[in-house]
Amino acid sequence: MGKKLWMIFGPLLVASVVLIGLLFSPFKINRISPTIEKQAATSLSPNILKGDAVKRAALSDPYYVPFFGSSEFSRFDLTHPSVMAEKYNWDFRPFLMGAAGTQSLTHYFQMQGINHQLKNGKAVFVISPQWFVKKGANPQAFSFYFSQLQAVNFLQKQHGTRTDRYAAHRLLKMEQNTGNGMINKALRQVAQGQKLSASTQRNISYYKRLLAHEDQLFSSLKLKDDNQKKINRQLQALPNSESGDLIRQAIIKQAKQQTSNNDFGIKNSFYSHRLKDKLGKFKGFERNYDYTKSPEFADFQLVLNQFAADKTDVLFVIPPINQKWANYAGLSQSMLKGFNKKIKYQLKSQGFDHIADLSNQGSQPYFMQDTIHLGWNGWYAFDKKVKAFVDGEQEIPSYKMNNQFYAKSWQNLAPDDLNSYIKNNG
Repeated sequence: MGKKLWMIFGPLLVASVVLIGLLFSPFKINRISPTIEKQAATSLSPNILKGDAVKRAALSDPYYVPFFGSSEFSRFDLTHPSVMAEKYNWDFRPFLMGAAGTQSLTHYFQMQGINHQLKNGKAVFVISPQWFVKKGANPQAFSFYFSQLQAVNFLQKQHGTRTDRYAAHRLLKMEQNTGNGMINKALRQVAQGQKLSASTQRNISYYKRLLAHEDQLFSSLKLKDDNQKKINRQLQALPNSESGDLIRQAIIKQAKQQTSNNDFGIKNSFYSHRLKDKLGKFKGFERNYDYTKSPEFADFQLVLNQFAADKTDVLFVIPPINQKWANYAGLSQSMLKGFNKKIKYQLKSQGFDHIADLSNQGSQPYFMQDTIHLGWNGWYAFDKKVKAFVDGEQEIPSYKMNNQFYAKSWQNLAPDDLNSYIKNNG
């Protein structure tokens, strides 16, 4: 009887012991292949955003450049940067880190696992005005991309600075229960300016080893190649020569075919499935939208401080909004200009001078794919800015960080009051 039971349960027991041994081993337990790196670079997978192993492996090679953003990355038109880079064999490939719902806070915490890879390197960061709503980041969206590995990375690297205290406070507000009492307690201590005890740091280190090995074993298992298939289809629509005239011809051909059922210049499929049947409800719907007062400005400051700490040379891209749609929905142009003025001051006053401001291009034909996301000509304008930046000489950034950007007074400052703010705060 005992022998039969062993034959049934023995292999399972042995496998469990081996797995536990691997998870708690002090050694790296899984190699990330170049194939996985390429797949991950365009997958937009939550597993990649939550984890470290695949991002670290890819970004350790300057060939991959981190692109931070949100849902615009999923719009794989023929001039999407991942398509263009592959078609014309650019010297770099975008590693896309963003999806629907990712905002500054998500990016800050995922950056904690790739600080070494960001040091003295280059990055591209797309700033969406739509992030900067009154309540800031959506807790449910944040939770979807959050992992305890991000939390322990942060706890191991924090030193009780103003940035660290604010980050811990925001994480506790977004994740009232991280699923681990030790992590929650440590975050509360950091938020209150308290030092972590030696035993807490030791326990966090043990827990980090477990989480890191889980990430190494499982993060690449759920990767899909759906986006690569989309890229492959677009490659065929581009001319073999990277000629501006030929590319523009291809843009017009595809965009004209795909925006034929509406007057907004919006892709047919998006218009048919998202707008057509309830178009009347959107008339004037956005007239009270305001992107100028939001906790997102302080969350964005977390990202800026991290880039400064890592001495990362960053190109910030400010995309436009579809002008025809904005006019229909009643979105205030003066409000959008106010947002632009405020966010550019936050950047430039701290030494972040590389800004590709496309915000006034929303009325250009085929610039937007839908109401808020870049499309054919928009991606092409984006590509030219990005390629010139990445191919250009590496600069040693000189940042002058200002923690006043965490303050409520800045979060809620009206753009009309910016001049007096500058006068009073230098």
